[in-house]
Amino acid sequence: MGLNVAVQMDPIQAINIAADSTFRLMEEAQARGHRLFYYTPDRLALDDGRVTARGWPVEVRRVRGDHCTLGEETVVDLGAFDVVWLRQDPPFDMGYITTTHLLDLLAPGTLVVNDPFWVRNFPEKLLVLRFPDLTPPTTIARDLATLKAFKERHGDIILKPLYGNGGAGVFRLDPNDRNFTALWEVFAGINREPLIAQKFLPAVSAGDKRVILVDGEPVGAINRMPAEGETRSNMHAGGTPVAVGLTERDREICARIGPLLREKGQVFVGIDVIGDWLTEINVTSPTGLQELERFDGTNAAALIWEAIERRRRG
Repeated sequence: MGLNVAVQMDPIQAINIAADSTFRLMEEAQARGHRLFYYTPDRLALDDGRVTARGWPVEVRRVRGDHCTLGEETVVDLGAFDVVWLRQDPPFDMGYITTTHLLDLLAPGTLVVNDPFWVRNFPEKLLVLRFPDLTPPTTIARDLATLKAFKERHGDIILKPLYGNGGAGVFRLDPNDRNFTALWEVFAGINREPLIAQKFLPAVSAGDKRVILVDGEPVGAINRMPAEGETRSNMHAGGTPVAVGLTERDREICARIGPLLREKGQVFVGIDVIGDWLTEINVTSPTGLQELERFDGTNAAALIWEAIERRRRG
């Protein structure tokens, strides 16, 4: 079944084709006979009741420096497409949220992946709060006294922006730290959003596992090892991906959260697990497809497209 597919993403010319999951999804779509259209979020619009995008038909290929060919720029009615991919990277700011409101209007005729209503309501660091027994001790607050009290209880904590991504702005504050208040002042001066604090998990020295779920089912995992002297294991922050298998605890976590993800149209999800604890559920623009395929041969992009095709048929 050849589908008309629009991809809302960051500029395609700048992506790393050896690692980018959106590129792998586009590559797989093309191999399955689907037709691709590409646009950036700033070119999404609501125009006289139609959700439109200004962009380009696109073909992709695995050739470094020559990985895409754009057709003629045109304005399309996204309601005429079978599938729209919501794939731009965070930050999860009001610009991002606005795109989810516009894409909401495409239902039920066009399938938006992941479902934008629930992307908006399930940002990475908030959905995990529905599963407190699976997560490390956590607080979300802007109030300095509340954050200090949390640190006093747990001693060694991680402090980070609630809507950050890629490891940016993540700080470990150990029992000897003297910069808590100054750091809070910096964050408070940037925006009015709360911060999230979690008890530090020493198991992060053995890696931060990314488990990939397709339609609520785990299909594989990669481990991200932090660089020497670094707490963060995000690949954007210098973490190194290595092969790893799924543990019984990983499967237990997935069994708990999978039905909710499937029910809410979150087809491609990446969760973060440190030791035995779930720390994030990534629904906005998960990564890891290419690394998983290189490590154990699992073509998760094909599994994702099979799930999408089933939903279109159903």
